[in-house]
Amino acid sequence: MSLKRAFINSSAQHTAIIKSLAAEQGFTYCGIARAQQLEEDARRLEAWLHKGMQGSMQYMENYFELRIDPRKLVPGTVSVITLLLNHFPAEEQSEAAPRIAAYAWGEDYHFVVRDKLNALLQGIQEKIGQVQGRGFVDSGPVLERTWAVKSGLGWVGKNGNLITRKQGSYFFIATLLVDLELAYDDPMAKDYCGSCTRCIEACPTDAILPDKVIDGSKCISYFTIELKDQLIPDAMAGKFGDWMFGCDICQEVCPWNRFSNPHTEHRFDPLPEILELSTHEWALMEEDAFKKIFGRSPLKRTKFSGIQRNLRFIQNKEIRE
Repeated sequence: MSLKRAFINSSAQHTAIIKSLAAEQGFTYCGIARAQQLEEDARRLEAWLHKGMQGSMQYMENYFELRIDPRKLVPGTVSVITLLLNHFPAEEQSEAAPRIAAYAWGEDYHFVVRDKLNALLQGIQEKIGQVQGRGFVDSGPVLERTWAVKSGLGWVGKNGNLITRKQGSYFFIATLLVDLELAYDDPMAKDYCGSCTRCIEACPTDAILPDKVIDGSKCISYFTIELKDQLIPDAMAGKFGDWMFGCDICQEVCPWNRFSNPHTEHRFDPLPEILELSTHEWALMEEDAFKKIFGRSPLKRTKFSGIQRNLRFIQNKEIRE
């Protein structure tokens, strides 16, 4: 057997091992692409930043060169492994509860996915050898949606979310950069949104623009999570509905999410308080109770003061004197 043939065989075998290990960790999908500089994304990101669509999210301006080339982010990177983890819930919030984005109902996904990434890398090293790698889950300058498309997992919809044909868009995206040559998946070549504009029409703050551009500075998720100011701009008054933390409107109206299946990850099971507490009960909650209940929840990101601010805004009145 020639060295080239042996190399091809080993790449295919290693790829099969990695995808099997990813499935064992509960990842719904696993795709792999060759590491390279993302020229088109560099232009789009630069234009997006120039227009100020990041709002106060200044971290989006940092590490531009690392963001568009994973080989600079982690020297030695050869392959980009992209993994999707389903978080679609089987339950529903009560009608009296303030709305919370579904991804935040259970344990903070950073903890859950990071554990799975660490276990995956350990498994790769045990079965393949001294593979060096570094995992990311919304925690570093990685353009994970682009890599998901390049790995054939789905396409970026008009709402800016990665959409899969089989299960819609309720996924966390994780990335594992490794110094190993692998067999690469074909990129997703088609956009299956077609002429549908439901997400654009449904967005109450007009944050979804043409050409798959999202004005982050207008998104409800930005105002209720990322914005650190004490007050939400008056211009947004009456546009949030009952959304207290995040927003799922553009996913709820997406036709592809009729194919979503409930997740099987017990750590994403919803906290009872998120499903049942009414707006009034949230308003009466003390900070100590908030920290105890939501210490490992994504809700801690906005802190107790942020939750109270959001509640006052959606109720359009002061809740706590």
